[in-house]
Amino acid sequence: MKAVVVGGGPAGLYFALLAKKANPSDQITVIERNPPDATFGWGVVFSEETLGALRDADFESYDEISTSFARWNAIDIYFRNSRIRSRGHVFTGISRKVLLNILQRRARQLGVDLVFGQEIGDLAALREADLLVGADGINGRVRQAYAEVFRPTQVLHPTKYVWFGTNLALDAFTFIFRRNQDGLFQVHAYPFDARTSTFIVECGEETWRRAGLDQASERDSIAYCEELFGEELNSRRLLSNRSLWVNFVTLRAETWHHENVVLLGDAAHTAHFSIGSGTKLAMEDAIALVDALRRHGQLEAALTDYEMDRQPVVERFQAAALESSRYFEDVSRYERFDPQPFAFNLLTRSGRISYVNLTLRDPAFVRSVDAWYAAAATGSANGAGRLTPPPMFAPLRLGALRLANRVAAAITGEDTARNGSPDEGHLRQLLSAAETGAALVLTEMTAVSPDGRVTSGSTGLYTVEHAEVWGRIVAAVHERAGARIALSLGHAGRRGSMRPRREGIDRPLRQGGWTVWSASPIAYTPRGQVPRAMDDGEMRKVIRQFTEAAELAGGCGFDLLELNLAHGYLLASFLSPLSNQRTDDYGGSLANRTRFPLAVVDAVRSRWKGPLAVKLSASDWMLAGFSLDDAVTVATALKHHGCDLIHAVMGQNVAESRPDYGRMFGVPAADRIRNEAEIPTLAAGNIPTSDEVNTILAAGRADLCLLDWLDSTPQ
Repeated sequence: MKAVVVGGGPAGLYFALLAKKANPSDQITVIERNPPDATFGWGVVFSEETLGALRDADFESYDEISTSFARWNAIDIYFRNSRIRSRGHVFTGISRKVLLNILQRRARQLGVDLVFGQEIGDLAALREADLLVGADGINGRVRQAYAEVFRPTQVLHPTKYVWFGTNLALDAFTFIFRRNQDGLFQVHAYPFDARTSTFIVECGEETWRRAGLDQASERDSIAYCEELFGEELNSRRLLSNRSLWVNFVTLRAETWHHENVVLLGDAAHTAHFSIGSGTKLAMEDAIALVDALRRHGQLEAALTDYEMDRQPVVERFQAAALESSRYFEDVSRYERFDPQPFAFNLLTRSGRISYVNLTLRDPAFVRSVDAWYAAAATGSANGAGRLTPPPMFAPLRLGALRLANRVAAAITGEDTARNGSPDEGHLRQLLSAAETGAALVLTEMTAVSPDGRVTSGSTGLYTVEHAEVWGRIVAAVHERAGARIALSLGHAGRRGSMRPRREGIDRPLRQGGWTVWSASPIAYTPRGQVPRAMDDGEMRKVIRQFTEAAELAGGCGFDLLELNLAHGYLLASFLSPLSNQRTDDYGGSLANRTRFPLAVVDAVRSRWKGPLAVKLSASDWMLAGFSLDDAVTVATALKHHGCDLIHAVMGQNVAESRPDYGRMFGVPAADRIRNEAEIPTLAAGNIPTSDEVNTILAAGRADLCLLDWLDSTPQ
């Protein structure tokens, strides 16, 4: 086989030497535009897993690489005049120039033809080879030449960063957070030999411009950053290697091969530098491509196999990198944290490290986080050496209500109520939920009026008879399980007058239905009933129904009241611009769309003296719909109107939304609302384990979690 590799970085060189090693008779040529000793950037990082793969692929180059390692197992986090150190994170760093020299020597030893200082002209001539490998990076000619086939997309990240070196030999992967008169800056730094470290400085674009760095030379940028981080640099210098301020670009290509052309490494994909995986992924691509060529006699089969093997792996890393980059882009929302939860939040930012995983890596650090959390929850002194339970078992106080732990369970209901009255099945479900040990159990959404029900079997609280039954249920939960119980109160709006959900979701009743209401006359589904747009008199009537139900709830003994502003029900229909197309004072701007829901909250708050929660759909998951930014604004308003807790959920405000029900899908919304609106949140959405609950709580992403594995179905 004759193969031409465009690009002499780690991906291209490693593929070339592995391919030549696998088939010594093959003719392998690497063409690189730069001289052999030119490189940009400083050090690269490998995990233990990657080192194992390099060892197995080519021991000779691995052996030489391993003698040049800088190895460490700690992460240092400098924040608010404190240094937090977490151990058990094994990394290996090496100079990028040293790595390239090792790979070049090994490639020559095996007989690879290396051509440096040559620009690529006509790719058509190179395609005369059996295989053309594009390993020429994010700005590579190969991908650009066949862009209509590879269909790449590029996302420009909003922060600016500059890649320095320093003659300070760090002994840990180091994060530094420093705010000055210009704004917040952060550093990602790590050693790569006995004398030198990588030192990446990142900041928001407004901060960058305010500091004058948009007009600064390399020397000016170095001087600014040396002064800003002088304490951590300890009089050492920053080093430049064409170190310019840029925005990171995340690249994805829909396909990685076309006929006899294939992409490797940054030519096919990039992952944000905050998880340090670019070179790792590139060299693993090279291993996978050579393995695929070895397994398959036909080129198309080999390239397809390579792509199918590597794309899922890369996509997982890119998802983790995206979470990590978002953390650093929005890290200012955590500036009010104490150092302990701030550090835990940072370490778990990408989703690859959890509470249990971190406990195995560094039990002393996690014990200190547990102690801090328990002290903050109870108002006691922080005893770092004290034995304390995990965060999920810390108490939570909402006004006068004290919850014994941070776990909630909810029932969905089975549409078995008669004329709104709950039955023995509801009691069994709620008792079953309470007996799991959750401190708080939530009822299904309970209607404030007959025409506020979702189905004819939905529960209600609009008669004295309903209140008597609910009172017995509340007493049983208190006496037999010791849990607290919350009433979820709402009005179905345009999602009402439906058949029982066991017959399908949002299927209108064939007979015996009732008129439904909404912000605008827009049916929830194409076959749904077109609702009546509410007028002022009907709004006043609904407000009265909510307040009357709240008064009845107080008499029942409920511990917490939750108002439903979610999932396309009546109050949510006013919030979303997709369902609210009014032109009066209740439509148009977000402030207008919030007017009626806030009027309901105010009326209920005036009658309900206990803690008040709001279940809020934090996003429509639709373009031009209600967004997470809107949710933060609404949550801030709800806090000022007396709300004590936001139960953040996602989607379903419009039937045509495109949900993404991934792992912990509702947690980012709970996180943003908690830490931007500064109100306690209940996180929900595919949270199946106690490990995830403890991770969410210890990181300060929510105050309470709805744990999905708590099966409330009686056995």
